[in-house]
Amino acid sequence: MSNPMVLLETTSGDILLELFADKAPLTVENFLAYVDDGFYANTIFHRVIKNFMIQGGGLTLRMEEKPTRDPIKNEASNGLSNARGTIAMARTMEPHSATAQFFINTVDNTGLDFTEESVRGYGYCVFGQVAEGMDVVDKIARSKTRSVGDHDDVPADSVLITAAGRFE
Repeated sequence: MSNPMVLLETTSGDILLELFADKAPLTVENFLAYVDDGFYANTIFHRVIKNFMIQGGGLTLRMEEKPTRDPIKNEASNGLSNARGTIAMARTMEPHSATAQFFINTVDNTGLDFTEESVRGYGYCVFGQVAEGMDVVDKIARSKTRSVGDHDDVPADSVLITAAGRFE
């Protein structure tokens, strides 16, 4: 069985994601449920940190957080590393708090990998990789940023996810 693919259509270009359902089954199922529901349409990449990552999937253009499903179990102990071009779940300091927000690593971020089952060591669950469109990710990563309310690192020119859908 081949890995599920998701196409993120953004105002900066398209990003094709390959998801690793064999390595992170709960995370992929959760992400695909949000994709199938159309949740990601009209959300933005609201956090862009140079030489680190771009984060999106939860806030509207007005910087309002969309309501989500319950958090999922962190599957970061799956052996995958937060390498350049991988997609991982964003979360709070609580290891099992990921819902809809995700980030794409723009450099190798091995410091985000699972090391042990503790608050500090749990890491961030990698569940896929960019199959096509890393140039788009890099373009977004070069965005000038500003502070908006209590959010830092917000692109000055909004990067909107116009649609997200399964790609056959």
